[in-house]
Amino acid sequence: MWLIVGLGNPGSQYQLTRHNIGFMAVDFFLGDNKTSLEKKEFKSFFYKTKFQNQDLFFLKPQTFMNLSGDAVLEITQFYKIPSTQMIVIHDEIDQSFGKMKIQKNRGHGGHNGIRDISTKLGTSDYLRLRLGVGRPPHPGMNVADYVLQKFNSEEMSELPNFLDSSVKAIESILIDGFDKAANKFNQ
Repeated sequence: MWLIVGLGNPGSQYQLTRHNIGFMAVDFFLGDNKTSLEKKEFKSFFYKTKFQNQDLFFLKPQTFMNLSGDAVLEITQFYKIPSTQMIVIHDEIDQSFGKMKIQKNRGHGGHNGIRDISTKLGTSDYLRLRLGVGRPPHPGMNVADYVLQKFNSEEMSELPNFLDSSVKAIESILIDGFDKAANKFNQ
């Protein structure tokens, strides 16, 4: 059993923003099945499916990014999912758009969603798929304002390929394990 958490903010005003790339990756993985699988549980949109005979739970917390840990804690306690069987997908400003990195047991690096999850779980011993969204184009621009902006037209045209790569990275984690997946996808 695996829990895959895509981070983002609820509400239509946040769709297609850099901060919501975790939600987008979950949606891309689930594809056309998303609507039929969707339930509202654990302060989230919750999806249960199978992949190669493994139960997969997908979670898109609806608590806003800074409180993502509430939803994650609730589902991990309910299903008794160890943190080592969890992948959190989130935006990463320290990687350029289109780059990804698979890591585990790392600090939050200033990401408030990750900070809240680690605080609520009492551990950072879980896998993360960090999807690069790049830094603000101007040094004086507020990072929060930047990640809450929609992707620009060039990024939008590349987004489907990037999300497809994120799905392949998740599949590789599930099939090959952390080390092989990290060697294959870390850029």
